[in-house]
Parts: sequence; structure tokens; C-alpha cells
Amino acid sequence: MRKFCGKGVYGALAVGKATFVKCRETEICRCEVSDIGEELSRLEKGKAKAAKQLAQIYERALREVGEDNARIFETHMMMLEDEDYNESIRNIIRTQSVNAEYAVFVTGENFASMFSSMDDSYMKARAADVKDISQRLCECMASRHKRGTVPKEPCIICADDLAPSETVLFDKDNVLAFVTGKGSENSHTAILARNMNIPAVVGAGKEFCEFAKDGDIVAVDGYTGEVFVCPDKATLEMIEKKQKADMEKKELLKNLKGKENVTLDGRRINIYANIGSVDHVGAALFNDAEGIGLFRSEFLYLESSDYPDEERQFSVYKRVLECMGGKKVIIRTLDIGADKRADYFGLENEENPALGLRAIRLCLEREDVFRTQLRALFRASVYGSLGIMFPMIANEWELDKVLDICDSVKSGLKKEGTEYSTSTEIGIMIETPAAALISEKLSPKVDFFSIGTNDLTQYTLAVDRQNPLLERFCDTHHEAVLELIRMTAQNAHKHGAWVGICGELAADTSLTEVFLRMGIDELSVSPSYILKVREAVRSIDLGSPE
Repeated sequence: MRKFCGKGVYGALAVGKATFVKCRETEICRCEVSDIGEELSRLEKGKAKAAKQLAQIYERALREVGEDNARIFETHMMMLEDEDYNESIRNIIRTQSVNAEYAVFVTGENFASMFSSMDDSYMKARAADVKDISQRLCECMASRHKRGTVPKEPCIICADDLAPSETVLFDKDNVLAFVTGKGSENSHTAILARNMNIPAVVGAGKEFCEFAKDGDIVAVDGYTGEVFVCPDKATLEMIEKKQKADMEKKELLKNLKGKENVTLDGRRINIYANIGSVDHVGAALFNDAEGIGLFRSEFLYLESSDYPDEERQFSVYKRVLECMGGKKVIIRTLDIGADKRADYFGLENEENPALGLRAIRLCLEREDVFRTQLRALFRASVYGSLGIMFPMIANEWELDKVLDICDSVKSGLKKEGTEYSTSTEIGIMIETPAAALISEKLSPKVDFFSIGTNDLTQYTLAVDRQNPLLERFCDTHHEAVLELIRMTAQNAHKHGAWVGICGELAADTSLTEVFLRMGIDELSVSPSYILKVREAVRSIDLGSPE
């Protein structure tokens, strides 16, 4: 047995025979030509053929992975018509008197090299896209279409790398998992694997491709990014045990997937997922989340040794929105402080950190950091349905200041010609008793409230929720906590705002009916609780007496 480690891009497990897919290659030779016009004509005919193929792939992608992810191939069609790309090809044909295939190949390599040299990880991943387009165009001009083997039986697809157009054309029923030696979690292939609900590990390394062979038994752990070639008995038992747990979830999903979150008397409620990184999107989709109710952006900061710049944040937010395929994604702005600390912020030790400089307070003190995040968020907003949520609001003036900064950021983007969505929802977390008590004043200024019951309980009861000695005093069902939730819901609806719960109480099915009767519109929970909460919602009859 030998273990290889890559990056898991979709959390699931698989065991099966490896089938290696060789990169489709058209041999490119440099040939001098005398008829430049003929080569330019061949280029245009090849482009027309490639465009037709991409249109067909787009239609299939629409069925397989949804409209937002199918746009990958719309982007490919746009790149095929890109003025700079095409002018480079034509210039090489004209100035060097060479065949069109060679000009396309050189241009593709140059553009891919340009993307690869960029600092932004998302842009680096676009190198594979431009190579995919150039390879397709060369194939079309050569009147042949060499592709990797399409599996005829269930197997684990292994390759040095895969293009998005190859990934989407595989028969999902015969693909147990994807493993690639190269590749990035930012790649469109990774995004497609997540949306196809197929276990996938990218970046397993060159040695994996050299060591593993067709027909080898391979075990793939999409959670950890581990790939086991010719696994031993103990490893197989471990994988099978994890698979069994996954299968139990799938059985539950099979019964509830696609069903609406509607009570017996017809009241609908949204059930969203809480996640901390792009890696968790797959779990949200697998468990049939209707959206992301809480994306904890602070993990971008906690996992970094320095402030994440605008481009890095933009690429992450963009990927989350793309992966969710148009479903609502609510991203909470930076919530550093208290128990979540990053050394490079240089925060002083506080006697009462839970009551100190944290969340929105820190953002207003470090406005430059806050503005960087907001720019990244608004730029990403055009790639999906975004909601921006501000934590730890306790005063009306805090919200007013935040809204002013948002307007300033959007004004700056508009002046520089940078697109952003005008339909981005703005919301705040209700985590302090103060916010709940003045919620009637706050609600006209926002689109939604999301109640963070963990901190709301802590601050209402004056109990440190992380102190195990105080566990019996931390009553999450305390009537004061529930009354603040009820009051918040009532005041939100007075002014047309919707209200959700994203704290741990959202997953407490003993309170689901209580929350629905209060008028809660959305419950956001860990992905593994989505189906459990759906089951509870579908069993409730709000038309019957309490």
C-alpha cells in the first residue's frame, strides 16, 4: 500500500479500480505556409466548430450541474472570441507564415503562462481553461477529436489533470471519484466535481501518476485528501466504516432530497447551512441545503499569517457563490476577537475579551481592513446571490456607520468601473440583548436579521458559554432568550425584513415548532443537521393549537 496526499475538494469516499485518462493531445508541428489567407480561413472554421461543441457541452452542463456552473463553458466561448487571444494567433500566422495550429498552440501557452504567473490563486487556475480552449481549437482544425477513455464501468478516474469540458462529459454513474496529480481547489474541474457530488482529490502529485496503474484498487477520502493505492486490510476497513456512515446519510437524503421545507399546514421555511470555508460547500450541497446562511469569513484571517488581500478574498467569495449555483449565500464579515485571535492583528490582551474589541467593533477601529473585505465582497456579488451580514451590532450608530462605509465602497467601485450587484442583501446578526431590544429601530435599515443564539444566550444570562463549570447555568431554553428571539422576529416583520437563526439553537428540533410559531423565516445549521431539521419542519402543523 502507498498513501498520497492532495487536496480534498468534495467530502465523500470511494473505493474502486483506477482508470487512467490520458490528456487528449493533438500533435502540433510548426509548418511554414505560403497561403496566409487559407490559414486564417481554417482558423475561423475551426473556431466555428469549437463554438458548436462548447454550446453542446454547455447544454449538458445545464442538466448536470446547473446554470451557474454551466457558465464555465459560456466563459470558454467568450475566451474563444477574445480579441487579444485571436489577434495574437493571427499575428503569429501573418508574421511567421506558419500553420494555424502552431499559432494557436503558442498563443495558448503564452496566455496560460501569463495566468500561471499571477499571484491570485483563482487567476492561476484559469491557465488550465485557456489550454483547454486552445487544445479544442487545434483538434477542430485538425478534424480529429482525441479524448481520454470514457469509462464503461464504475471506476476511479485518475489523470495528470482534467479539463472542465472532459469532467462534465463523463457518465456520472460510472465515476466513483476523481484523482488528479495536478490541479487546484480553485479549478473549474474541482467546482464541477463538487456540484456533481463526486468524491475528488486534486494535487495528489506527479508520483501518484507514476506509481498507480490501470486496474489498481484505489481508496479515495475526499474529506482528508488522502488517496490509498492498493490499500491494506486495515485501511479498507477504515474507509468502509466511513463509507457506511456516509451511506446512512445518503439513505436519509434519498427520502428527503428535493422535498420542500413546508409544514403540514403549508408554511414554508428556508433551511440553510453554516460553513467555514469553500471546502464545506460540498457538504452543504450533498445535504440539500437551500443556501448558505452563515459563511464564517474570519477563517480566511485565522488561517493566514498576514492580512488576506482583496484578490485572495475575492477569489474565495466568488468560488462560494459559483459553487452554490445561484442559491443564497450569506457571508458574515470579519468576526475576530474574543476566543478567535490572529497574532498579526496585534490585539492587546483584554480582561474580558468576550466584551472587548471584537467583530464589528474591530472593523470600525480598523476601517482599512474592513473596506478591503467589503470591496472583495461587493466585487464577488455579481457571481451569485449574496447577502452580507455584520456581527455584534449593539447600537444604531454602529449600523449607520457600517451602511455609510458600504455606500462609500460601492461608490468607489462604480467610479473605477468595477461591476457589483445592486441586489445584494444587507443584514445584521442579533447577538446582544441591546440589538434585540432596539430591533424595531434597526429593521427598517436592513433586509434581514440573523440571530446568533450562542452569544445571545451568553450575554443575556451573563454566562461564559465556554466555561464547563457553568454548563448548568447556561440555559439555552431560558424564557428571556426565547422572548428576545420572539421580539426580534416580530420587529423584523413590521418593516419587511426577514429573520433567521444561525446559532446552535437552529438545529435544536425540540424548539423548531416554537421558532416557526414566532415567525422565524430561516434556520441555518451545520450541513449534517439539514435533513434532521427538514424532517422536523415537515411534521409540524401550525394550524393546530399549541
